[in-house]
Amino acid sequence: MPTLTTASVRKYRPHQTRREIYDDRAKGLVLIVQPSGGKSWAIRLRRPSGKTAKLTIGKVDFSADDPSDAPVIGGVLTLGQARALSAQLDRQRARGIDVVAEHKANKKRAATAGKELVASTFGAAVRKFFARHKTSAKRGGGRPRRWRENARLLGLKWAPGADPATTAPEVIPGSLAAVWADKPLSEIDSELVDAVIEEAGGNGRSRKLFSVLSVLFSQLPLKFRVNNPTRGLKRPGPPASRDRILGKDANGNHNDEVTTFWKACNNIGGVYGHLAQLMLLTGARREEVAGMRLAEIGADGCWRIPATRTKNFRPHSIPLPALAFEILNRVPEPKKNAGGLVFSSNGRTPFSGFSKAKVGLDAAMAKIAGKPVAPFVLHDLRRTFASGLAALGVIQPTTERLLNHVSGVFSGVAGIYQQFDFASEKIVALELWAKHLRELASDRPNSNVDYRLQQRKRA
Repeated sequence: MPTLTTASVRKYRPHQTRREIYDDRAKGLVLIVQPSGGKSWAIRLRRPSGKTAKLTIGKVDFSADDPSDAPVIGGVLTLGQARALSAQLDRQRARGIDVVAEHKANKKRAATAGKELVASTFGAAVRKFFARHKTSAKRGGGRPRRWRENARLLGLKWAPGADPATTAPEVIPGSLAAVWADKPLSEIDSELVDAVIEEAGGNGRSRKLFSVLSVLFSQLPLKFRVNNPTRGLKRPGPPASRDRILGKDANGNHNDEVTTFWKACNNIGGVYGHLAQLMLLTGARREEVAGMRLAEIGADGCWRIPATRTKNFRPHSIPLPALAFEILNRVPEPKKNAGGLVFSSNGRTPFSGFSKAKVGLDAAMAKIAGKPVAPFVLHDLRRTFASGLAALGVIQPTTERLLNHVSGVFSGVAGIYQQFDFASEKIVALELWAKHLRELASDRPNSNVDYRLQQRKRA
């Protein structure tokens, strides 16, 4: 049995088979020389059970001088460090410790700790949150209606139609999911969240970001549960209440701007222009109109929006007047529309890109009016719709039913006991509103409407 030296360790050459060279200065220490030329240190020993075993302790460091740090199993070891580690393990064996079992246990602990460390980062937690996020059984148990919007707030974007439970998202550069990707959840405190909320800008965005972070931290798995950093923080206030309606002048009329809006929608055409017109005509919400499907329109001309697509999870029916079908018949039909979507650019997903399209609408309105139009958002069309019906003498309960509100005259006990659907009243109100819009836009009724939408539905 030779006495190993740094020089001899370097000189040993590989053979066709694996070589083991024992060191007579350290009990059980072996230099392993692989056929490939790789060299490592191992210890041959006897376990407390009496069985023999080999424990690889590290690769060979050919340096002549020993480093100052203590040798550890799995490191790169000089001859001196390998001897010191061998002596240390021998002392442990003398005390009855099974060093092989301890080494295996430590490796498992390290692997588990590493996995938990990764899983306990914000980047992993936010992915898992959206993969599992569902509504309550009372609300159908599906994914929340705005889960994509909430995911974008935190920095994750899934492709249209993708299932977050089985599909990896795209991480938006500069977002929380990107900046906090490797940040442990335990390091995210109230001060940090407060700073992020403050930088979000605007009460609306700040409020939404606060809400989604609050839900995320409250639903963390128990083993990663940390103190919710949003607890104790003041929730950003709601955005300022809006009272904008189109074209409300000194006399309370809104006709001029509605006319400009309607004509501009005709001029820009495409999916967006007709979508916006249908919003003003029906008072429906933007996402409800954007997600309209042929199957939702019955042979009786009534558009029935399922509960899964409404804000309050209550089904909603809108009897479409003839003007609505004229609008729908002008919507460009996608080349491939397997889902039956009416307002779709690709036939697979509802129309998107509202911000860019709204810029085009504003420009078209300014061109017709000869001056810039006061800023408004599409949701203001619902308020314009309600105000217009009131000006035409439509009673409030009918308007509330057309807006699918559960507040106002139908709030509280009244909402429970008042189940009348005002079907006939809604038809009269919408026909009256459609007639009014025709007059404003100088749009003569078309007596030869070819109800292509209905034909496409039946086909």
